Amino acid sequence: MAQSDYKTDSIFISKIFNTALSEGKCYEVLRHLTQDVGSRLSGSAGAAKAVEYTRDVMTGEKFDNVFLQNVMVPHWVRGAKEQGYIVSGKQKINVPIAALGGSVSTPKEGIKAKVIEVKNFQELRDLGVEKVKGKIVFFNRPMDPTRLNTFVAYAGAVDQRGAGPTEAAKMGAIACIVRAMTTRLDDVAHTGSMRYASGAPMIPAASISTNASELLSKMLKEKPETEFYFKQNCETLPDAKSHNVIGELKGSKSETQYIVAGGHLDSWDFAQGAHDDGSGCVQSIEAVRLLKVLGYKPNNTLRAVMYMNEENGLKGGIAYADSAKSKKEKHLAAIESDRGGFIPLGFGVVGTPAQKAKIVSWSDLFAPYGLHEIGPGGGGADIGPLGQQGTVLLGLIPDSQRYFDYHHADNDTFDKINKRELELGAASMAAMMYLLDKYGVE
Repeated sequence: MAQSDYKTDSIFISKIFNTALSEGKCYEVLRHLTQDVGSRLSGSAGAAKAVEYTRDVMTGEKFDNVFLQNVMVPHWVRGAKEQGYIVSGKQKINVPIAALGGSVSTPKEGIKAKVIEVKNFQELRDLGVEKVKGKIVFFNRPMDPTRLNTFVAYAGAVDQRGAGPTEAAKMGAIACIVRAMTTRLDDVAHTGSMRYASGAPMIPAASISTNASELLSKMLKEKPETEFYFKQNCETLPDAKSHNVIGELKGSKSETQYIVAGGHLDSWDFAQGAHDDGSGCVQSIEAVRLLKVLGYKPNNTLRAVMYMNEENGLKGGIAYADSAKSKKEKHLAAIESDRGGFIPLGFGVVGTPAQKAKIVSWSDLFAPYGLHEIGPGGGGADIGPLGQQGTVLLGLIPDSQRYFDYHHADNDTFDKINKRELELGAASMAAMMYLLDKYGVE
């Protein structure tokens, strides 16, 4: 990059950050999305309200074009609040519990049975059907606390939530409970999606808090006859019609080449979804808005996309990529923010070695704002399908240490958001969109 370009770019990027921090709007947009709209699970009334609200926000900001994209999404409902407790003799200890997304319900009277504790699938298989049949399998493998990147720790533990119910059912279990996917010991139940494999019985599955997991494990060691009871009332309804929400600034040189910033609009049903992923949605809108208010005339069309149904189906991301392919839209790059609204540290990049090297070459422009982690990494679930079309994928990387305190839990609320950190993330995305648009990705 020529020195004159560097000077011009550094001045403009400084304006982006100054505007975000002094005149930013994303914090108040998130306040309304989380507190007034509230939970937004796919197929719900809250999701429909979120679609209308985010469309109205971008229309109000006078984006060049704002439109909805039809998506058919799964419609799972939790029903009445779950109940769960440990039973040991005459002792009954209530525990925080949450049905896993996609799970079937228990019988109306609930399920009570002896518990088999395991850490992984091989340990379960080694026990054999005879020891597991008729019992509740309890997966109790913690996220690895030694992993500084908590997303790596999550990846190392989440298989027991996603596939654990099917693995337990194959061994004759009548139900499955899973340790909450969080890095800390607390009394919060974290939900999340799970999948039933074809050919295996569909057994009820729930998550219990980490403190409850520790207690149950201790009691099983002291009294192997300890039982667990839980009752949940969830069901899966027919797929529902929903939408991705898209706002754009038209390109001055090419209206049919796109650079996208996005997050997923849906959240779990008992959560405000402030970090997951209300923050990513409002940061994406703000990134495009900042460039607009600063008078930037993009070469390519810039889009903010609110994807629907990341949590339990990814239908929005798939529909967006399918539409792009059918319309022969060329997406040069896509940025996703889906790791919380914490202080931004950089971007993970998915692309060719040359594309990654080009983006890394801009590191000096980001360094004054604390974004030092720019290099190979992950993009994001919603933009993943675009990667198959040759799109360069970028994932905003915030500090990860607190994310799983709130992930998929009812404590993921607006009060957990720091205004400046949220605004810095939006500015970071705007700066990256600016450089991608100005210099391209080849």
